[in-house]
Amino acid sequence: MKRSEINAILRDAKTFFTQMKFALPPVAHWHPAEFTARGTEIDEILDVGIGWDITDFGLSDFAHHGLLLFTIRNGKCGDPRYPKPYAEKAMIVREAQITPMHFHWQKAEDIINRGGGNLVIKLYNATDDDRLADTPVTVSMDGVRHTLPAGSEVVLTPGESITLPQRLYHSFWGEPGNGTVFVGEVSAVNDDHHDNRFLDELPRFPGIVEDEPPLHLLVSDYPAVQAARAAR
Repeated sequence: MKRSEINAILRDAKTFFTQMKFALPPVAHWHPAEFTARGTEIDEILDVGIGWDITDFGLSDFAHHGLLLFTIRNGKCGDPRYPKPYAEKAMIVREAQITPMHFHWQKAEDIINRGGGNLVIKLYNATDDDRLADTPVTVSMDGVRHTLPAGSEVVLTPGESITLPQRLYHSFWGEPGNGTVFVGEVSAVNDDHHDNRFLDELPRFPGIVEDEPPLHLLVSDYPAVQAARAAR
């Protein structure tokens, strides 16, 4: 992805969150230089990945295969400095914008439609060799258990949610004709470097072409910040 494209997506996202009357934490508005100017007091932000996250899953077509997330809080397994056993994200899903089929080995999560359009989620169990199973899927939606055929598409309207256990394949997108969706995620600790299994092998984070300065840093920019701080 070009940095100019990422910057435009960030501007649109900030406008959307404002329209949804959802206030982001201060780090969402930091200029990139603030990360390098600060000291160890921001270690948690950098180490657990609090902040902006934009990906096209390496497919170079963000409008049709992409996702914007903001990680609000997170822990880090095995690190006593960051003992939270939970994470929270705010996400923006556009109409017909697909997050590809994947599951998590460790993370269970609630996906919540916080407002806007409708969210479509397609579901499969995983086989022992991590392919798509043809067995019925059982999920909880706002405390009500549902058993559905493999490959079913569940539509979440604003206010509705679904619990996705570990190793449950899911793909999701905004339902065409109903607008952009504000999606919340409440989950166990999130580790996007090691806990994503995509059905088709895809990168979780995009490569970035630096055609203009960043408006805000992404969590995928943080390793470079940490390296620069270590070299001081």
